[in-house]
Amino acid sequence: MTNLAHPPRILFLYGSLRERSYSRLLAEEAARIIQEFGAEVMFFDPRDLPIYGSVPDTHPKVQELRELSLWSEGQVWSSPEMHGQISGIMKNQIDWIPLSIGAVRPTQGRTLAVMQVSGGSQSFNAVNTLRILGRWMRMFTIPNQSSVARAYQEFNEDGTMKDSPYRDRVVDVMEELYKFTLLLRDQVDYLCDRYSERKERVAKETAAKMPGGIERSGRSP
Repeated sequence: MTNLAHPPRILFLYGSLRERSYSRLLAEEAARIIQEFGAEVMFFDPRDLPIYGSVPDTHPKVQELRELSLWSEGQVWSSPEMHGQISGIMKNQIDWIPLSIGAVRPTQGRTLAVMQVSGGSQSFNAVNTLRILGRWMRMFTIPNQSSVARAYQEFNEDGTMKDSPYRDRVVDVMEELYKFTLLLRDQVDYLCDRYSERKERVAKETAAKMPGGIERSGRSP
């Protein structure tokens, strides 16, 4: 039985700072759709996020991003395609989210949907890169994805998306993300329990308990 104790928590990241950012408009359209399915959504505004490595990770915007990632049970990454790749704004956000913070992993086990917008013909370079990054961040990236070509033609003046096969695909992606998040969120500990990590944990605990060792929460000295 799927646990409906609370709505799936979905974080949206987008990869442009332009006033009329089509990656943001696509994310906002997707957020409205998944809210209709019953999800709770949050956005991270990438403005004022420093370049990765230029400031300590105690910076308020970095902490905000990491806290939102911890809050989420699923994420949506929406990037423009620039020079055949994701934007620097998009990559900078992902770079600031570590694989682990102590024993806590801000992305592991979360579901992920990837989307892109293009100024020209349809392409899949950005979503393919986002899939690689999602795998590296140990996320469950859903099979479906959205790639909107000639994005400047696909949105109304008020920022909503025009009715089209592109929008239909966004609905498909959000429905799939909603379902996968419901199905997987209570199984994360089981699905992410790895033999190599259990082996390493046992080795550290054994070393800590040996004569002369220092027992320190299961960690070797």
